[in-house]
Amino acid sequence: MPYDDKMHSTGYYKEPGPKLDEDSPFKSMMERFRFAADILELDEGEFQYLASPVKQVTVSIPVVMDSGDIRVFEGYRVIHDNVLGPSKGGIRYAPDVTLEEVKALASWMTWKCAIVNVPFGGAKGGVRCNPKQLSSGELERLTRRYTANMLEVFGPDRDIPAPDMNTDEQIMAWIMDTYSMNAHKTETAVVTGKPIILGGSHGRKEATGRGVVTVTLAALNKAGLAPNKSSTVVQGFGNVGSISAKLMYEQGSKVIAISDVSGGYYNKDGIDIPDAIAYAQQNDKSLEGYSKAEKITNEELLRLECDVLIPAAKEDQIGPHNAGNINTRIIVEGANGPIMANADAILEDKGIMVVPDILANAGGVTVSYFEWVQDRQGYFWTEERVNRRLNRMMRAAFDNLFNVREEHDITLRQAAYVYGINKVATTLKMRGIYA
Repeated sequence: MPYDDKMHSTGYYKEPGPKLDEDSPFKSMMERFRFAADILELDEGEFQYLASPVKQVTVSIPVVMDSGDIRVFEGYRVIHDNVLGPSKGGIRYAPDVTLEEVKALASWMTWKCAIVNVPFGGAKGGVRCNPKQLSSGELERLTRRYTANMLEVFGPDRDIPAPDMNTDEQIMAWIMDTYSMNAHKTETAVVTGKPIILGGSHGRKEATGRGVVTVTLAALNKAGLAPNKSSTVVQGFGNVGSISAKLMYEQGSKVIAISDVSGGYYNKDGIDIPDAIAYAQQNDKSLEGYSKAEKITNEELLRLECDVLIPAAKEDQIGPHNAGNINTRIIVEGANGPIMANADAILEDKGIMVVPDILANAGGVTVSYFEWVQDRQGYFWTEERVNRRLNRMMRAAFDNLFNVREEHDITLRQAAYVYGINKVATTLKMRGIYA
């Protein structure tokens, strides 16, 4: 039967834990968590257990700079849950990263792994720094010291990092090497997103964008739209955004707008995405000055009329201030948390199908799991096999959530939280609480 919002607004789960704050990704996550907790009728103890991170670690990272001066950076690692298996999650380097943000990202990873049936719990890490202002040597020293400070946290059977914002396969290689030197053996499975030569997986770099497109095609099918009859807008042109745009372009969709930090670029007749990618690669990974499309703002880009909108930039891009102006049929969240919780109802009222981040961008953690499995086995798969298995798992996850959506008469996002939380809660009951 349809969900009664009055129960949510006055129910037991409204008060425990943080209340909604549109400026906090963690509190947006908690608002959605409470909704699912009400539907699942979790008791107080289950709610508190699943809402609380298992471990939060904050470390100081002293680094000798090229100048000889010492600078101290702050690093975080949050393990939200490890009921399903070792915790898993990326590490981001950013000047504005906070513990609160990392907590939200770690919890999303828990539900994300549960949704795609990957036997991992959720974790996330971050270092407050501006990597663009650091030399390669400074970046390496920072990474190795951060890893050394996390030796009791990381481990192939405990907690497995991966790349995230402003981190890449080179940084993962430094983490793997630092951990291995301290373990006195090569331990490739301690981290994923590594270079192929160090035990990385084929298809890992494209995995998140490929997963985004897999569920986009599934959503288009549910909406009765053919890919080659659709138009797409992509916000963000990093790894996820550019690959999502490229794969949608290859499916025949007219990609009418793309963007990065320099702004948006719009062409009503469609943008040649391979050409735009080549331009960005030759222009220090920036679209600045791209002349084959009209320059618009990122805010204008979000308001464009299209069939598919893929926000693949940062958190909190769509909120109450602009949700009413969104003019698309389907939103597929390539980024983590691009829609604020208090914008959900506005988009629902407009009839927009939202494929939530904890499903849409789960391709990355799925192939990270494949990489971990391959490292443990010492046997590596072809890219074709990786992609085939990724597509199958992502499509199965979409179908599962769509069934939950119809069963409870709720949105796809609400279905994702209900499915993911129910799986972790059921596993917790089976395992019990060690005392």
